[in-house]
Amino acid sequence: MSLSNSRQEIEALNRELNAIINSSSDGLFVCRADGTVIRVNPASERLHDICAADVLGQNIFTLVDEGFVDRSAALEAIRNRRQMSVLQNHRGRKLMSTGTPVFDEQGELELVVVTVRDVTELDQLQRNLEEEATRSSQFREQMLAMQQLKLEERQIIARSPAMVQVLQQAVRVGGSDSTVLILGESGVGKGVIADLIHSHSKRAGGPMIRINCGAIPETLIESELFGYEKGAFTGAQSAKPGYFELADGGTLFLDEVAELPMVSQVKLLRFLEDGRICRLGCTTNIKVNVRVLAATHRNLEQMVTDEHFRLDLFYRLHVIPLVVPPLRERRDCLLPLLRHYIHLFAQKIQVERRLGNTALDALLAYDYPGNVRELMNLCERLVVMTETEVIGKSDLPAALRRQGGKMPDAPADWQPGQKLNDVLNQTERQLLTKLRERFTSQAQIAAHLGVNQSTVARKLKKYALN
Repeated sequence: MSLSNSRQEIEALNRELNAIINSSSDGLFVCRADGTVIRVNPASERLHDICAADVLGQNIFTLVDEGFVDRSAALEAIRNRRQMSVLQNHRGRKLMSTGTPVFDEQGELELVVVTVRDVTELDQLQRNLEEEATRSSQFREQMLAMQQLKLEERQIIARSPAMVQVLQQAVRVGGSDSTVLILGESGVGKGVIADLIHSHSKRAGGPMIRINCGAIPETLIESELFGYEKGAFTGAQSAKPGYFELADGGTLFLDEVAELPMVSQVKLLRFLEDGRICRLGCTTNIKVNVRVLAATHRNLEQMVTDEHFRLDLFYRLHVIPLVVPPLRERRDCLLPLLRHYIHLFAQKIQVERRLGNTALDALLAYDYPGNVRELMNLCERLVVMTETEVIGKSDLPAALRRQGGKMPDAPADWQPGQKLNDVLNQTERQLLTKLRERFTSQAQIAAHLGVNQSTVARKLKKYALN
């Protein structure tokens, strides 16, 4: 090989080496063993806010003394004769510098190569993650405390054989980790059964997250359940964990699961299959340890036939079905429930209240279409609105008094003595009951009536139809 060819190859190699060094987004500079700077790339000039011409030929010891940098990885590597990393603070930026010593064949220090990386954003991201973890931890602790208080305050009353059997089944399935589908009319106490299952499971020390799928707008349900990353949608200023992540190590109760939109049904099915979720705006799956309990008052099999609910998800949820009987089918529970809630609400406002015989007869004859929720609301109303210690028949709602305990859902027409508000309320309830049977979601009912979904949700709750 001729001398000219060898020189050309060396020059080409130098050009390639210079191109690599100068195009690097990480800072890079090289010092001799005595600390003299012999190479500085453009990224290092930008990161340290210096000019290469000002430091080339300078000694790193002098540069540190003059304040070009507050700490030097090159200086540390020269002193310790091994790779050293230091964190530098430069004009509000955090720089991670790593000095790597290079030795000759005799083991003498020849050069020190320093790489510099801006870790300001990584550091801020780490802080954000730590703050988010702290907030999540505090939120979980608060939920656990509230959950424990709620369980202690809630008393399960069951006298009828059908209800006793359901409670026994709930305690039994609590020992497993299987998915449970709780079925029953609105207000029968499906949430109480879910709490009972959780409290008798190995997850009792973990969180119990309760979600009403019908009370969250369809546009938000996916982000609420599965969380989202920063910038996933307009207004997502920071990442947020979903309810699945918050329930990690515990139980997630999906009340009114039939109201889930199809997109969320797909993601729920995927979780039930592999235990993984994916935040909105993220491509990475997250493994979470969550037991799912679901509940609905709807006929899921009919919804599957009508193509409003996925068949594969139905079978995934229908592992262990528990059917909670309506209050009219467990009459033995009525008397203890009435006495319990009258006493409970009287204690809360520190008054003495008890049911008179005529009032009790009317209340025991009523069918309670809103089930336990309606019974609770009625007891609270009687305790608050009655002025005497004994609650008489005259203190009962007018429609219940008139029907001798058989309160109609809605009047056919006005009757003497009936107030306008009673007529409007009963008519509104009748309309919502019919629309609940006709449509599959609150959003569809709202669109049909020309009102907001939140208005429908509020009125369904008012009449114990949710």
